[in-house]
Amino acid sequence: MPRLLPGTRALRTFEAAARHLNFTRAADELGLTPAAVSHQIKEIEDQLDLVLFTRTSRTIRLTEAGNVLHEASIDALDLLSRAVSRARKMSRGTALLKVTLDAQFATKWLMRRVDGFRQQKPGIELRFDITYDVRDFERDDVDIGIRFGSGKYPGLCAHRLFENIIIPVCSPALLASGPPLREPRDLFNHTLAHIEWSRQGVTWPNWRMWMQAAGVDDFDDSRTLVFGSATDATQAALDGHAVALADFAMVANDLSQGKLIRPFELGIKVAPEFAYFLVYPEGTKDDARIVAFREWLLDEVAKDADAG
Repeated sequence: MPRLLPGTRALRTFEAAARHLNFTRAADELGLTPAAVSHQIKEIEDQLDLVLFTRTSRTIRLTEAGNVLHEASIDALDLLSRAVSRARKMSRGTALLKVTLDAQFATKWLMRRVDGFRQQKPGIELRFDITYDVRDFERDDVDIGIRFGSGKYPGLCAHRLFENIIIPVCSPALLASGPPLREPRDLFNHTLAHIEWSRQGVTWPNWRMWMQAAGVDDFDDSRTLVFGSATDATQAALDGHAVALADFAMVANDLSQGKLIRPFELGIKVAPEFAYFLVYPEGTKDDARIVAFREWLLDEVAKDADAG
């Protein structure tokens, strides 16, 4: 009688333990206790009649058999994950389109326009995956995405949306109650906020860069507020706590509504190779849902460009 193979849950436990070579770290990743991980590994070894780890008082190592099973478990779990993603997409039919995008783009640009798409295409239901994580179209249950990056995505179609121009913004209440802003040096009297981001040798514009562009060479950036996301930096400006550097496209609505003001016209362009891109797999470029959303989104971007 052939031996039963470990189930998916057991394989995930083994794969994590083999990758970390530490039952405690594997347990933290999986939301288990180290004792539970150790117990599951022992069950797999008993089930297969194989020794997968050699253990000492301080370390664990994979045996030769463990290495073979680890490589196979990676492939098996990946294959299963991709199959589940395809199955989910097939089961939800052709009326639903799942869009993945980050919170900044969602709240500051897309959501206030999305009713227009629904009016144009009432037969397509939109659902959103709001995350800063980069989704894998083959493994995750998403159809189309908006990503900030270089646009070089193998196997994906990518459409550049707009240039990113970084400008200073603040709440009208901040100027009404705080020191005036007549020239760039007046910013020294305010709390300044920006984000910290760099990739492939390119740095997102920060206050030091803006001050240099404004001709201010003695700026001390040690007291600036550094945020992990543009959403948080912009919120600090909206709340009246700081003057923030923000992406013009993402705050254009707040500016038009008077929630934010632009105290200085100077803006800095992000390196031209980086921008927001609409992306989707090449194999789905003729999907009616993808075509409809792509044409609508690019038309919205063009309207903004004409208005600007």
